[in-house]
Amino acid sequence: MVEPRSRIVVVEDDLKVAEIVGRYLRREGYEVETVADGVDALTLTEAGWPDLLVLDLTLPNLDGLDVCRRVRAAGGLPIIIVSGRARESDRIVGLESGADDYLCKPFSPRELVARVRAVLRRAVAAPSAPAADSACLSAGAITLDPRTRGVLVAGELVELRPREFELLAFLMKRPCEVLDREALLKAVWGYSFGGAGTLSVHVRRLREKVEVDASNPRHIVTVWGVGYRFQP
Repeated sequence: MVEPRSRIVVVEDDLKVAEIVGRYLRREGYEVETVADGVDALTLTEAGWPDLLVLDLTLPNLDGLDVCRRVRAAGGLPIIIVSGRARESDRIVGLESGADDYLCKPFSPRELVARVRAVLRRAVAAPSAPAADSACLSAGAITLDPRTRGVLVAGELVELRPREFELLAFLMKRPCEVLDREALLKAVWGYSFGGAGTLSVHVRRLREKVEVDASNPRHIVTVWGVGYRFQP
């Protein structure tokens, strides 16, 4: 069961979608406010009301990506984008704008609820949870320090987003092991279904940051039809 009375703002200008999402979230014990405008969403976040945003991208007055960037710049409020923009390039832009997850329309309300639950759980646990294994991990030019959450590539500090760091750490702790997509989603995002697009975007961005040649990766290797393997 979810934490009682966690507060969620659903930012959606399609009233039918907003009503369905709100109904499912309320059934799970969340307190829900729905708004149809990006400006109204910012007003609520600036007042410190929500614990999480469910954010559409196509909004009147203020685009959802602008909302996402402003909210992220102001702090660590979790954001799940729910959008009809389904191309990989759209997911990349959304995740790089600061979203924790990206779900394409049409979607299952139950899947959204599961993702909300997972994102909130990780948001609560992440700041205070000590690393299970504090030893530094190294492979080639990559060094990862779980204690500081720092990553060096050829001696240079590389900035990783939280999910990118957790994905890299999970892979590096299991060298040469073939990890299927469901296992990676469960370990890093907290759910084991759907989310293949989110995972592929994170893998792509991670390769661009830690591989010498992202198009021909040495370390984060695709195992076709299964998932990925970290090659030391």
